Amino acid sequence: MKAIITLFLAVLTMNSWAQEAHRRWRKMNQIRNDKFDLVLPEVMKENNIDMWIIMNREGNFDPLYPDMGEGYVGSTGYYIFTDNGTDRIERAALGIGGYLLSEGGSYDYFGSHTELKEYVSTRDPKRIGLNISKSIGGADGLSYSGYQELSEQLGKKYADRFVSAEKLVSDFRSRRVASEIAVYGEAGELSYQIAERAFSNEVITPGVTTLEDVAWFMKDQLFKNNLESSFGMPSVYVTGPDGVVATSTDRIIQRGDVLMLDWGVGLMNMYTDMKRMAYVLKEGEAEVPAGIKNAFDQGVKVRNIIKQTIKPGVTAQQAEDAIYAALTKAGFNKMKGFNQYTNLDKTDVIIGCHSVGNWGHGIGPSIAFFNPVRLGYEIKPSNLLSIELFAYTKIPEWGGKKLRVPLEDDAVVTERGVEWLYPINPRVLVIK
Repeated sequence: MKAIITLFLAVLTMNSWAQEAHRRWRKMNQIRNDKFDLVLPEVMKENNIDMWIIMNREGNFDPLYPDMGEGYVGSTGYYIFTDNGTDRIERAALGIGGYLLSEGGSYDYFGSHTELKEYVSTRDPKRIGLNISKSIGGADGLSYSGYQELSEQLGKKYADRFVSAEKLVSDFRSRRVASEIAVYGEAGELSYQIAERAFSNEVITPGVTTLEDVAWFMKDQLFKNNLESSFGMPSVYVTGPDGVVATSTDRIIQRGDVLMLDWGVGLMNMYTDMKRMAYVLKEGEAEVPAGIKNAFDQGVKVRNIIKQTIKPGVTAQQAEDAIYAALTKAGFNKMKGFNQYTNLDKTDVIIGCHSVGNWGHGIGPSIAFFNPVRLGYEIKPSNLLSIELFAYTKIPEWGGKKLRVPLEDDAVVTERGVEWLYPINPRVLVIK
């Protein structure tokens, strides 16, 4: 009887996973079809690209392989998109096939990779976009030998028409459809719930639990929920009067520690990036010390100003300038560079509101000093942004030294401005 029950439970588990896998696959198909219908025509026309060729080789897939529907590549394969002047972009897969691609309903034509020259010459595109980029890794999927092969196959006539699809790739990925935003919200829910469980007494016992114990708990939750991450080990760290003490090491968590974490989950090709902060109560303490609370509250004020300032229709650089102007007016000090805080009685601030989406660091418009090219891109409704900041405030508990408060949660830009996709970090978490 026990063996029968065990077998029955195993069958139920397999059926459950099969249903979940199918659910996720259907959602990803919906996203792809919506983006091909609604986003692709717009961005190909804006970037003046008549044909977009994405080359894949077995064992060396383009970064957009999941977005395009994956599929089996025997040796070399191409996703090809052609603007024929209509409202719909023609879509073909040459040398790529299999169940996942054929049943996804995204492509008009499947053929052999040997058809490439005839396929291109029949359509005679004036500008052919290839995934070549010096500044955006996700738009740089074409290898040098792949470029040579395309040039040889298509000949000088069409090789002379090759252009970088860098901006096209950024636009295609960063302009979101409703089905995509829905998945991102689901990923955000899982991300913050796991993070807040990690920073609780469910996981942490002061004087026993190490930083890496917490990080491995989070990694285990990825495994149990069939999730991914675009980061490596979750960054679980202790911040002291002189900065970060240790990150995801065997350092034991002690009472009085100020803990931070930085991580994200991957679900259906959507990846989050978020932070949380916690305090471990000392013996006899019932709440977070006033200085630490105040430092956190200053960070929240900064976050509110950022949220109220970002609007679509301007470049990321213009948004950054407006944010710092608003922060300065509110009494905050703009730092000259990361971790370059001052001894002023003001709260020092630096922001890094970067693109998110198909990686924890996305490739769309980015209000961040570390994405200089994309500071020049225009912020559009449906862009996903990590609202990330670092605020440094003096606290009495550290003799007037400054505590760095990192806040980060993910949001979508709408016509109204910035809107959160899941419950954000409202307070310092407490570990008893």
